[in-house]
Amino acid sequence: MPVALAYFGVILIWSTTPLALQWSIAGGGFLFGVSSRMLLGGLLALALLRALGKSLSFEPAARRTYLAAGLGIYASMICTYWAAQYIPSGWISVIFGLMPMATGLFAAIWLPGRAFSPARVLGMLMGLVGLLVIFGRGVQHHPQAVYGILAVLLGTLSHAASAVWIKRISAGLDGLNVTVGGLGLAAPLFLLSWLLLDGELPRHLPLQAGVAIGYLALIGSVLGFMLYYQVLRQLEASRVALITLVTPVSALWLGHVFNQEPLGVDVWTGTALILAGLVLHELGEPLLRALRYRHGGWANRL
Repeated sequence: MPVALAYFGVILIWSTTPLALQWSIAGGGFLFGVSSRMLLGGLLALALLRALGKSLSFEPAARRTYLAAGLGIYASMICTYWAAQYIPSGWISVIFGLMPMATGLFAAIWLPGRAFSPARVLGMLMGLVGLLVIFGRGVQHHPQAVYGILAVLLGTLSHAASAVWIKRISAGLDGLNVTVGGLGLAAPLFLLSWLLLDGELPRHLPLQAGVAIGYLALIGSVLGFMLYYQVLRQLEASRVALITLVTPVSALWLGHVFNQEPLGVDVWTGTALILAGLVLHELGEPLLRALRYRHGGWANRL
């Protein structure tokens, strides 16, 4: 699949995932929602692997990749599903918008040749200010939302660390292999968590929740993870994380239209600051180089 098409697919899926995630926990609880999604998603991914006549690689680098992917899926998703009980779906996507900055931070630590620049540091600071604006709304209007915001932030950091870890291993696996291997580790962890902390099947699962779980399992987990890992294999981790530059706005709009989630000025202000920080973080240095080059060209002509 062309990388541009896969990239667009991830944007579309990630825009709809927060709303479907919130619908999926209604009636069954967050542990049942995430466990059923991941277990069903893992089985579907394995079935697809078999149907395509592919086999799962068990080379040492592949096993390390599955470990990085599985732990990243488990940590980020269990934090996000827990948080969905306390904050609107659009907020989840906005906070995940900080992922490029978190990815850049981990990449500077773990990947050779990556360093911070003034533009990236300033972008991170702007994103942090935007997060604090949204955090302030949570404290003011929804005291319990503070816990949800912190949980999604922890999930974002986990997801970013997993992406850089996979990039560092650089096993060259296709997206389906990484998806099957990652879900093969994550799904049993989710199931064990549900058995230990809940263990009760919902007496009545609303149709909306059942459809949302199915959508998240097939589209959000199998197709979404497959496209994500495929893009991650071909592009830099920080470029992949730029997907979150688009999804916060679309996710906020979807949550407002389909879930009647309020959108205050402070939410839009915080979102705008985070997105502006992302632009500065990722495009600040190239723009400055272009301006310096252009200025140097005019100086030489004079």
